[in-house]
Formats: sequence, structure tokens, C-alpha cells
Amino acid sequence: MCGHCGCDKSEMESHEHHHQHDEKIIQIEQDIFAENQMYAKQNREYFTHHNITAFNFVSSPGSGKTTLLIKTIQALKSSVPIYVLEGDQQTDRDAQKIAATKVPVIQINTGQVCHLDAHHVGHAVMDLALVDNSFLFIENVGNLVCPALFDLGELSKIVILSVTEGDDKPLKYPYMFAEAALLIINKMDLLPYVDFDVEQCIAYAKQINPAIQVLEVSATQEKGIESWLQWLLQHQMTPEHVFASA
Repeated sequence: MCGHCGCDKSEMESHEHHHQHDEKIIQIEQDIFAENQMYAKQNREYFTHHNITAFNFVSSPGSGKTTLLIKTIQALKSSVPIYVLEGDQQTDRDAQKIAATKVPVIQINTGQVCHLDAHHVGHAVMDLALVDNSFLFIENVGNLVCPALFDLGELSKIVILSVTEGDDKPLKYPYMFAEAALLIINKMDLLPYVDFDVEQCIAYAKQINPAIQVLEVSATQEKGIESWLQWLLQHQMTPEHVFASA
């Protein structure tokens, strides 16, 4: 029986059919990634031209991405324009929370798809009508697998890992940690109550990605937030970036 379409044939026919389906699936995957890269390139060129600093926030569900974003927005919105894209399979609950901070936000519902892609982002960015010299925060669908594979045109991926998850997450989901510029270990206020080895987690992350930077944060308690804000502002695109890319 073919694992892709479920047809039942003789052993020889099944082997040939399986091989043909594998080739077709590989070609479809290549086409999907190539198309996404085309849109990601367009997004990146737009962001660069307009001096928009775009970050792609990725994590498992429940890591505290939205809470961290809200604290970030509250701290920075008076000094820099901020826009947010919220990715979820269903509902606009997170977009409503962001909207309460009085910054522009668009909810993208992906349905059965477990990640945002560059086409989603490009369309939403046009609807947001971003101004130059702004931040764009993209909160991806909660998933440590597929979002690692889809470039959105962002400056960097930021992966959030809470201490209520396993400290071996970097080893289990290496592609995401390999792609991220920054690891935020969140919910540090809960560390006394869980079995999570911070140093071991950092060692695993650096085993996968020696260049990854790490911050320890408690978004709800606002501990470590200043270091996080400094990191953001240090990586903010400036007009010099635009001139150098021209």
C-alpha cells in the first residue's frame, strides 16, 4: 500500500507507484519553498527600502510570546512606531490583546496550516500600511517545526522557550534553534517550581547554533525586560542600513 495515496497494488506496481509519488511530492515541496523564497525576497527588499525592522517570533504554544510582545510594545511605542502581525490557526484572541495596546495589528488565521509564509506576510504588510523607520513584530503560529523552514523576509527569528518546557528542546527541534539569532528563556519566575536546567538548555542551544544569543526573562514579572529592549534597539535598522543596501 502506498503511504501517500493509499492505493493497493502488486508489490512491483506498489514500489513503482510509491517511487513516482515520492518524486512528485519532492517536486511540489521544491516549488513551495522556491515560491516562498521569492515572496520573502520581495518582503525583505520592501523592509530594507523603508527601514522597517522585522522580527519573527517563534515558539511552542504557551511560551509567553504574546505577553512578551505586550510588555515590549508598552515600553517602546512612545519612541518608535510598532506594527504587529498575529499568526494563529483560528480566532483573533491574540490580536485583540495586542489591539488593546493601541498599535496597529492584523490577525492572520492559517486554518489547517501550521505556519505563516512570506505571501501571508506580504499581503498583511500592505494592509497595515507601515510607516518608515518602524518595528514589525510577527508572532508566528505556535510550532517549533514548520516556521523554521519558511523565511518571511524578517531581519531575524527570535525563539522563545519557557522553563515550563523541557531544557532539551534545542536538541529535539534543532532547525528552529539553528535559524534563530536570539533565544529568550521565559517564565524565569517559575524556575523554582519546575525541573529545568538553564545552563544545560543554553549549552544545548549553543551546540546547535554557536552564534545564538541568550536572554533570561520573566515577561509577567518584567524581569530581564530591559536587557531585551536593549537587544532590540541595538538591532534596529537605521538609515545607514538602507544606504548600505542601496
